[in-house]
Amino acid sequence: MIIEFEGKIFTWRGPAPFIFVAVPEDPSRALRAISARVTYGWGVIPVQAWIGKTEWKTSLIPKEGRYLVPIKMSVQKSQSLQEGEDVTVRLEVRL
Repeated sequence: MIIEFEGKIFTWRGPAPFIFVAVPEDPSRALRAISARVTYGWGVIPVQAWIGKTEWKTSLIPKEGRYLVPIKMSVQKSQSLQEGEDVTVRLEVRL
């Protein structure tokens, strides 16, 4: 499954030094439909992610009916990302 969307970067009081982008509702529903087959626990879903030309492996975090994409510090620096910025995110679910 491949998903591409635009979202606003935000900070969530969770594991620092990450910032996050929320997956929109429709793709989140599609992810929930396959989550039992791909999760490795706690409902997280492993993905390959891209913002711009930067690619990394991460896991989507379920939160209030949607999923959050954690953006690690190396990605933040390579793409000069800031809280409040709109970004295009591409995700590919890893099996």
